[in-house]
Amino acid sequence: MDKSIARAFQQRPLAIAASLFLVLIVGVADYLSGYEISLSIFYLFAISVAIWNVGPVFAVFISALSVTSWLVGDWAAGVVYPNRFVPVWNAAIIFAFYLFVVWLLSRLKSLNQTLESRIKHRTAALAAEIEERQRLEKEILTISEREQQRIGHDLHDSLCQHLTGTALAGQVLGEKLATRSLPEVADANHLVELVEQGITIARNLARGLFPVEIEAEGLISALRELAVSNTQRAGIICQFEGGRPALIYNSFAGTHLYRIAQEAVRNAIKHSGARNIIISFNETGQGAELIVRDDGNGFTSPRGTGKGMGLDIMRHRATMIGATFDIRSDSHGTVVLCSIAENAAS
Repeated sequence: MDKSIARAFQQRPLAIAASLFLVLIVGVADYLSGYEISLSIFYLFAISVAIWNVGPVFAVFISALSVTSWLVGDWAAGVVYPNRFVPVWNAAIIFAFYLFVVWLLSRLKSLNQTLESRIKHRTAALAAEIEERQRLEKEILTISEREQQRIGHDLHDSLCQHLTGTALAGQVLGEKLATRSLPEVADANHLVELVEQGITIARNLARGLFPVEIEAEGLISALRELAVSNTQRAGIICQFEGGRPALIYNSFAGTHLYRIAQEAVRNAIKHSGARNIIISFNETGQGAELIVRDDGNGFTSPRGTGKGMGLDIMRHRATMIGATFDIRSDSHGTVVLCSIAENAAS
């Protein structure tokens, strides 16, 4: 049984008792005030309680009881009618008025229940739509990460091997040219250097696309590699610090944490002019905490700069893994903080 229906059944006895008690109170007041002052309108309180909490049939009964109480009160107070038709007519008029109020309140209650039902169904539909959208967003991110992993594997296993074979072929060609003392030896050696640079670039791209292995320490290794690669590529000081390293057994959560750190470092290098960046990922009492600090210029309105989309993506990634995301910035630099609970990391 629905909770609201069960609650309504529990409240019915109380509403019945309250309606009868209100009729009694108004009837006593009507008697004490005398027949010169009519208190018939105050019986509407009892009728309203009856119609709203019990039902129209009981409300009609309360209406009839209210008319009876009013007549008895006036007779007890000593009212004298010129003939028998007068009290009958007055009672009929008041009873008709009460019935009109019962009908009016019944319609109002029906409209209110219809509105509440529509709101409830709309809220349920909206909640289901939000849940479905979150599921689709998570699935899209999962598919995107899976495709990036596939491309990273292809780069590492296919392109890098192909370029390695090309570099070896270039070395063989250079050796053959050297045995003949031909001047194109330098060109062949330069070609080998370019191919080896291409291998390095392809490997870095592969690591960026598929950085986190499934094992527990994969995220820490990937963050260390992220710091090293940015130090070499961007010409800044990027360090990884780990006091109490946290182990992430959930590869989905680990991948998103890495992407958050990757985006935070990219923002620091591209937008803040930072020269020092510190990445830390440590265990806390409730789970784990990823922090990326820089000594850049900071910012006051992330959406007013080119970093707005990156921040939105980081927040979205944190939401997808049940983590909290926060960013603090001032003139001394920026701190990106992402905390994940222990149950979400396992």
